[in-house]
Amino acid sequence: MPAELNVKAPDFELPNTKGETVKLSDKLAAGPVVLIFFPLAFSGVCTEEMCEFRDNLSELNSLKAQLFAISVDSRFALAAFAEKNNLEFPLLSDFNKEVSKAYGAQYETFLGLNGVAKRSAFVIDKEGVIRYRFVSEDAKVKPNLNEIREALKSL
Repeated sequence: MPAELNVKAPDFELPNTKGETVKLSDKLAAGPVVLIFFPLAFSGVCTEEMCEFRDNLSELNSLKAQLFAISVDSRFALAAFAEKNNLEFPLLSDFNKEVSKAYGAQYETFLGLNGVAKRSAFVIDKEGVIRYRFVSEDAKVKPNLNEIREALKSL
């Protein structure tokens, strides 16, 4: 069952680019979380999207939000992607493809690859409830940053 609005978000533990484990429920103690799922590091639309979030990170932080971006790439590929694009928010590796599946944010097949994350966004309040959900069936369609801002302002 995919993660839906106004229900508890699936908890998870994923490695960041340094190999450290990030647990969603631990992060929620510090405030709301924005989860961004993206298909593949170094692809055109994904690079554009992550740079857009990079350029708006201070505003998201001013809304007390923590941003985490998740893909099925390895943590090593994500580290190179973050360095190349000066991404200053955590990138998490869902290499085993379990978290994107739990959130209903996974393609069965994408460009001949199985289990790639769909371009998606979730705003999760500090109680762990999903307050905004966007899951795109079209990998070229990015989440609306204004909608994410509004969801954060309503918390």
